[in-house]
Order: sequence, then structure tokens, then C-alpha cells
Amino acid sequence: MTYFSYLLKRASVFRRTKGIGFSAAILTAFILFWPVGLAFSQSTPLLMEGKKSLHQRVIAHPGATWSQTAGQQSGGASIVPFTVLYVYERQNIAGELWLRCATNTTGKDLGWISADYASDWKQSLVLKLAGLTGRDRLMFFKSKDDIVNIADQAGIANQLSALREQFAGFKQSGAQPPASFPVVGMEAPPQDGAVSYDHFYLMPIFNYNADDFESVKLLEVGSIDPGNAGGSGAGAAPAGTDNGNAKNAIVFVIDTTKSMGPYIEQCRNIARNIYDRVIEKGLGDNVALGVVAFRSSVKARPDIQYTTKIVSPLRTATDREAFDLALSQEKEATASTHSFSEDSLAGLNTAIEKMDWAPYQGRVILLITDAGPLPIDDPFNSVPGHPTYMADKAKRKNIKIVTIHLKSSEGKNNHLMAEEAYRALSFQGDGLSAYLDVNVGSSSNLTEQSAFTARTESLVSSMEKLIFDDEAPEPELEKSQDPAADIGAILGYSIKLDYLGAVNQTKPPSVVRAWIPDKDLANLDGSNPREVPTTEVAVLLSKNQLSNLMDFLQTVVTKARDSVDTQSGDIFEDILKASSRFAVDPNLQIYEETRLADIGGMMSEMLADLPYKSTIMSLTKQDWFNMGPIDQDVFIRKVESIITAYREYDKDLDNWGKFDPSNE
Repeated sequence: MTYFSYLLKRASVFRRTKGIGFSAAILTAFILFWPVGLAFSQSTPLLMEGKKSLHQRVIAHPGATWSQTAGQQSGGASIVPFTVLYVYERQNIAGELWLRCATNTTGKDLGWISADYASDWKQSLVLKLAGLTGRDRLMFFKSKDDIVNIADQAGIANQLSALREQFAGFKQSGAQPPASFPVVGMEAPPQDGAVSYDHFYLMPIFNYNADDFESVKLLEVGSIDPGNAGGSGAGAAPAGTDNGNAKNAIVFVIDTTKSMGPYIEQCRNIARNIYDRVIEKGLGDNVALGVVAFRSSVKARPDIQYTTKIVSPLRTATDREAFDLALSQEKEATASTHSFSEDSLAGLNTAIEKMDWAPYQGRVILLITDAGPLPIDDPFNSVPGHPTYMADKAKRKNIKIVTIHLKSSEGKNNHLMAEEAYRALSFQGDGLSAYLDVNVGSSSNLTEQSAFTARTESLVSSMEKLIFDDEAPEPELEKSQDPAADIGAILGYSIKLDYLGAVNQTKPPSVVRAWIPDKDLANLDGSNPREVPTTEVAVLLSKNQLSNLMDFLQTVVTKARDSVDTQSGDIFEDILKASSRFAVDPNLQIYEETRLADIGGMMSEMLADLPYKSTIMSLTKQDWFNMGPIDQDVFIRKVESIITAYREYDKDLDNWGKFDPSNE
């Protein structure tokens, strides 16, 4: 199961505070199909305490079964773990709480379950574990206070390390930890690797606290594997391996506009060196290289010949001559493009969609350009959307994007925009953006051109070492004299963890209910604190709900395009309703024709209990008016790009999870 999720980097210093923390995360979707219950009735779900419009929901635990009557302990059908249920009635039978539930808000197919096998769920947010690079293994604590007590004392990193060692000792010996021990679960050790990208699991958020620490939220979560990951058992060679070694692919996505001629030739030299090194290691068949070239719109400037082009498909060292010949024949454009920015997202899209990544487990794109991507409002943009959506597209194929941004004197007015876009594009979800800038001065300066070669070689060779050297230690995320080598080592280590996780079929810890911090506490200890997220945020939706969301947003955008007066605020209100509704309860009825003024406090109720809010949810109507027509149009274009991304999710059948084979 793939998780469609983005995480905005959140910067602040970790410290005890009485203030209120911040919330920032882009919400998007991953998917679950829900089975049906038993008996038939008509009713209305209970409202959450203190709410006027939000219904009570629970998530079923493993072992939950349907019962025809409250208090009936056996004989009912099993409920798929993590099924979401609406609560219609609560009854206490002989000291045990029972819930009358259904999978819908219509009162159809009602049945009873024991409250011991369910957890209240206030919104549709879920988590996945962030990358392991740059942070310690996440521990799951019995209570929020257990985390606060540790964080309030000196030497947080040492205390956490001691707890991990103790818990690992209990697990290894098979002994039960004492009742006073605060930890109930922990991620697998690095030698077992990361949880496979294709392994589906759920971590719903039940509760949260943002008042104790300014930069860290403490989250009450569950972590249960629904049991549909499949696989042939630990030790089986995963796809993309050869004789026990991971097969890796690197695709150069190269800007071939007028200013880039010298760098095309240097990419040939870098590719030759890569081939030489892997042949020397006896791994010539384990690394493949490919090249995609991009320019910009041929509609705007036909003389530039193409927007994107596959110069060479992925080729291993056994076919290096064909690769070298193909790249040697590629020259820079002789005509200028319509703007300094180029269609780099189109080049990335071609590499992601058209290259054959299937035979390879380690997958890396090296984007090499001296210009930023075409802005979202450029009429000749062939792949509209923010760079984060292209990053998500790559992530769904487990492809890591590295950007090498050549900062020339000719492009000085483009540098700031380009850097912001490419940092977002290359964000790896574990506190690292694989973005490298190289100051090359004039494009004709040979001395400064060599800096590009040195920086790229350092990155690639460092990455290779971590991938192929079994004894290479975990890299540090500290700043050094060679940031290219640091990024290469971290990417290589991440690829190695992915490989080990696939071999060992590593799973997340199984915890019904526990507390975690959303940042790695050890990295926030000491004089040089650094924020590294432990989790990433997503929204749980069914396929039908995603379709409804697309339809709703498309109606809103169409109405906005047809409207003469965008200053009315209607478009903003409609989009806010959609984002809030689907983050809280996708089945909540908020009709397109219903205005905010008519639904009272529904929106404030929905937003109040969310631990993370999207950028849309953080906007106010005044923010919308302050944008002005041009920025409002850009905002609407971003919403259109989100709809496009959701359409891709809808069509991406390999990345939909289905728990219950009987449910269509």
C-alpha cells in the first residue's frame, strides 16, 4: 500500500512552553475499503461530546466481532482491523461497555461490538513512519506523561538510548517488561531495515497534545498491521535484486537549453566514472544509468525542437557504449526558450513515467539545471502543479529526487524562486532536502564548471559506498565541508534500509494505543537542536470518497472560473469546506450550495480537533481578499493541480488497498 502524503518542514526550537504549538501539514489521501455490518435498522449516529454536527466514530481493533445484541460474546462475524464505524448507541452491560455501530451514517447494517475492541476516532488523519535516516528508532509510550517526564530532564538522548536498550533486551529474551516500564513498542533495528514502501499499515491519531512543547506534538496513536502485506517470508529476495545484491538505477534529467552545453559533456564523464567503479566492484549488472533531456515549450518556441526526450533508456555497464554514444550526440539547444525558467517538471514526469524502473530497487533521479521550473501560471507549462506534487509522484514509485542547481550569473534573478521550488521537490521526508546548489558564475567559466563535476562525483560516489559497503556506518546529518557527500551518504543509507526491509519484510510495531512524539527527541537535545520528523501525515479515504472530493473541487473551480466576481470569497469558502470535511469525516454532509454563514459553527468544530492543518485550512477570508485577483488565480490553479494529482491517484490501481475480498 502506498501512502499519498506530503509533510511541510516545520522549524522551531524544542523547549518547554506554556504557549500553543503550531500546526502545518499538507493533507492528502491514502485508501481503505470498509466491510459492512449485520442487522438492518434506521437511526442517526450519536454526536461527539460538545459538538453539534460531528458524529461519534470508532476504529475496530484486531479481534473485534459483530454481535446481534449487546453483551453477546461470541458467534458473530469478524470485523476487519481498523474498520471505521459510526456509533449509534452505547450500553453498559454488567460493567462492560457495548457500542451499536454501522459503517455508514444511514443506519443501515447496524450491529453491536464490545468497546474493548474499539478506539474513539475524532478525525480522518493517519500517520506513517518517516524515513529512519537521521533519527533514532521511534518508541511507543504508555502515556503522554512518560514522554514529558523524559523531556523535562537533562540528557534526553542518553535516557532514550537506555530505554531502547532495555526494551530490546526484553524482546530478545521473551520476558515481559515490568508494569512500571514506560515503553510498549519500538521500531525495528536498522539491521532489519525500514518498513517496505509497499507494506500497508495504519497509524490513526486518537488524541494529541501541543501545549507542553513548542515544536513537538505528542500524539496518541494506534499501530496495527491489517495483515495483507503478503510476501514470501523473511529472507526472500525482493524484486530489484540480483544474487542477493540490490539493483539500482540512476536517471540523469538534464536541462539541455542554450546555456547547458558544457554540463552535458561533464555528465558523460560522470557516467563513465560510475560505470568504471561498479565494474571494478564486480557489480556491473547491478547499476543502470539513463538520461532524459528537457527544454521548454515547443508551442512557444518551435525552434527548440522538443520539450522532453529520452536520450538513453536505463542501461547497465554491459551496454555502456550505447549509453555513451547516445549522450555524446545530445547537444544544447541553438534557440532560446520563451522564459529563463524551463519545463523541468516535464523532464521529471518523463523520467518517472517512461523509464522502466521495475527491475531496480534503488531508484534515483539526478535533476541538473540552471533554471527554476515554469511557474504554475505559465500558459506553456505542460505539467501544471507545485513541485511537491511531482515529488509525491516520484515517491509513489519509491524514486528519490536529487536536484543539482547550477547558479550562474546569468540566472541571478531566477535563483531564489528556483531554490525554493527544488528544495520542496527534493525533500525526502526525513528532515533532509537533497538539494545542492553550485555557484558556477558564467556558463563559459571552465574552472567553475569543474565544481559541478566535483560536487556530483562526491554525491554519487558517497551514495554508492553506503549502498554497496555492508560495513559502512549510519551517516550523520551534521553540516560538513562537503554537503554533497553528506546527502549522497544519507540517500545511500536510505536505499540500503529499503533493501534490508524488503529482504526481511520488516513490519511496524503492533500497538493498539500508545503515545509518540512527532519529532525525534534526541535530535532536539543539546546546543544544536535539529528537527527531524518521526512521522508523516495523511488522510484516510475510500476510493468513492476520493472521487467525491474530486467532483466537489472540480465544481468549485468551474464555478470560480465562470464567476465574474472572485472577491466574493465563495471559492475560498468552498475549498475550505472541502479540505476540512475530508480531514475530519469524509461522509459528513456539507453540500456545495451551503454557505458558511448557514452552517454555523460546523467549520470551527471540524478544525478544532485537528492536530495538523493544511495551508488552505490556515487561511482566513481576509487572507483570501488580500491576495488580489492575480494571486487568487494562482491559488485556483494550485487547486486544479491538486485535482489532477487526485485523478492520478484514482487511476493508480496498484496503490489502492483492499482489506475485505468480498467488498467491491
